[in-house]
Amino acid sequence: MAEDERHVLVVAHRTAATPLLLDAVRRRAQVGWCKVTLLVPKPYWDRYTEEAELVVELAVPLLEEAAGRRVEAVIGNSDPVEAVRELVAAKAVNEVIVSTLPQRVSRWLRRDVPSRLQALGLPVTVVTAEQSSRSLLADVNAER
Repeated sequence: MAEDERHVLVVAHRTAATPLLLDAVRRRAQVGWCKVTLLVPKPYWDRYTEEAELVVELAVPLLEEAAGRRVEAVIGNSDPVEAVRELVAAKAVNEVIVSTLPQRVSRWLRRDVPSRLQALGLPVTVVTAEQSSRSLLADVNAER
């Protein structure tokens, strides 16, 4: 990594390939050359599944297109704050983009992950996926 190159850490799980996150990475890459690393915490409900690997497989090509360069991917601790802490201890990181599910369903927002990441001393940008305006129950009932 060049001396003047910034290292942007993207922390995401289910939202790693959402349009708002891809737009945020694209905008960040336009500001200036940066290395991008995707950190996908293992799912807390089952740390031994391949779910995190599947997220990486789906998201990395889209993030690379948005960033305009190669994106490194890391699967980390199931606690996103601990996962970031461990990565930051091993690599120089200049800023964090954390991507969450919508407020209504986001476990990360309920646990105040963005503020806890800011406490590590890094600038944090929060990208929250859009909530659907459709009721899934209405769709299921309409099919019956």
